[in-house]
Amino acid sequence: MEQRSDSMRERLLVRLPQPENLAAYREETASLLAKHEKALFWERMLPSVVTFSAIVMIIIWWQKIATTPTHFIWFWVGFLLLVGAISDLRYRIYQSKVGLLKEVKQVQLQVLELQAALKKSEGQ
Repeated sequence: MEQRSDSMRERLLVRLPQPENLAAYREETASLLAKHEKALFWERMLPSVVTFSAIVMIIIWWQKIATTPTHFIWFWVGFLLLVGAISDLRYRIYQSKVGLLKEVKQVQLQVLELQAALKKSEGQ
């Protein structure tokens, strides 16, 4: 059992960049996370705009007509709210993926720093 976990450990460590490339990897990680943060901002816009549009539709309809909305309007408002809810769910899933990515990259950087410190201490 220990041999299997050691081989898994080795396979995971092989996938990490080498400590010599630590500064480049840190920059690459920062740019990747910045790109995802920007994408998260735009991913949040769709549910907000769609839900706002549904609310505006109801308000305009009641002010212009002064009667209850027809089934056609209720259908479109319901459809917009459904699309907004689905988009919001997509946003929340993506947000949790980005949060997990941040944590994984932070752990990877810590492992790389520890490896670099070990190699430095072994060299002295």
